Amino acid sequence: MRSHSIGVHVGPGLTDDGELDRGGPVARAAEMDADGVQVFLADPQGWKAPKPRPDADALRASGLAVHVHAPYVLNVATTNNRIRIPSRKLLGAHARAAADVGARGLVVHGGHVLAADDPVAGADNWRKTFARQADEGGFPVPVLIENTAGGGNAMARDLDALARLWDAVGEFGAGFVLDTCHAWAAGWDLATVVADVRAVTGRIDLVHLNNSRDPAGSSRDRHAPLAAGEIPTELLVEVARAADCPVVLETPGDAADHAGEIGLLRAALA
Repeated sequence: MRSHSIGVHVGPGLTDDGELDRGGPVARAAEMDADGVQVFLADPQGWKAPKPRPDADALRASGLAVHVHAPYVLNVATTNNRIRIPSRKLLGAHARAAADVGARGLVVHGGHVLAADDPVAGADNWRKTFARQADEGGFPVPVLIENTAGGGNAMARDLDALARLWDAVGEFGAGFVLDTCHAWAAGWDLATVVADVRAVTGRIDLVHLNNSRDPAGSSRDRHAPLAAGEIPTELLVEVARAADCPVVLETPGDAADHAGEIGLLRAALA
């Protein structure tokens, strides 16, 4: 058993007809010697609920650390009913689909409120989302909220906002995803970020270990290869070491690039 689980975000691995493409995520993980995969189960920019996957049994039996990423359009924080209500429904649908493939958690961005709104309203909308689901028995997989790179009205852009959000959702067992590119873009100190986040949330369930194409504090979310961005590689390695939880690479590149990054990180953490 490896001490650090290192995975990669991969494509859905399905053809337009819903059949497995190149063996799907399980085969992709083997190709890269990855310990885990992160996948979208539907269009990340769309509102359609996920369909059953032909490889659900294979994913459950694979031994991989599987994580599912919810669509980017989902925003349960907003005061706009036309977005918030469908977002709640879609979050539930993706949680059920994530459970069906044996996922360890469902990653979702913290979202934001409108410019004229008090961010407190967004945190309360998150609380209501978890409370409603708790009345129905809770989410079937942990919901892991991810920090975001920019936006003054974002729920998880800075540590103060994160503290406000966790005051609202922490009692429901919400999990947390630390994205290093997003944290760097938001001006967080990566040398202390693991301790800083745990002081607020008490936990880090997953790290998106991404380098950045832009300087610290840029508010720009542009991922770079693990060893070819503005963040020193050794700093990223230390974040992974300190977090001591599963890692997923969302870096650009092909299977060979990701295999190289996994090897680099595995050796550095050994």
